[in-house]
Parts: sequence; C-alpha cells; structure tokens
Amino acid sequence: MTHLTTHVLDSVCGEPAAGIAVTLAAAWTPLAHGATDSDGRLALGPDRLEPGEYSLTFRTGDYFAARGTASFHPSVTVTFTVDDSGRHLHVPLLLSPFAYSTYRGS
Repeated sequence: MTHLTTHVLDSVCGEPAAGIAVTLAAAWTPLAHGATDSDGRLALGPDRLEPGEYSLTFRTGDYFAARGTASFHPSVTVTFTVDDSGRHLHVPLLLSPFAYSTYRGS
C-alpha cells in the first residue's frame, strides 16, 4: 500500500501553483479530491493506496483562467501504476499554459 502526494509548479512564473483542483481516481471512479495549498502541494486520497492503476486529474484550465492567461489544456490527467512496494508515491506536475511534464518523484 502506498501514500500519495503531488506538487504543482508553474514553470512560467517559477512559483508553486496554488489552488489547482485535483481529483484522484481508480478505474475512472473518483476516490478523493482537493486543491493544492499555497506551496502547490497536496496529499490526496486514503492514507494508503492498494496496488493498481490510478489517475490524478488537475484542473489546469481553471487555474490559468483565474489568472487571465489563455491555456491549451483544460485539464491534465496523469495515469500511473501503484505497486506493492509500499514506497511513498509523489507525482509532481510542471505546468505552463501550453505544455506540462511529470515524473515519478520521491
């Protein structure tokens, strides 16, 4: 079982992306939702995730619209697999209005 956190950074301004709505789902069934804090961070879902396939959906379009910035992606969905290692799972998102990247953090 694994604990999940995320961190969103706005790469245009070089600051944390606060207030982004995020939904955690398993097999497209929502499990939990929340919003990034003032540091762009969020711990989401149950304390532990069972092995399987999950997704995080970030409402990036709403974030940029609130700042008066045009953007290409109304949302970003990152699908990932949780194994049975029990390791902490951190899914960072580097964000700009027209691109994004992610990786398995620690």
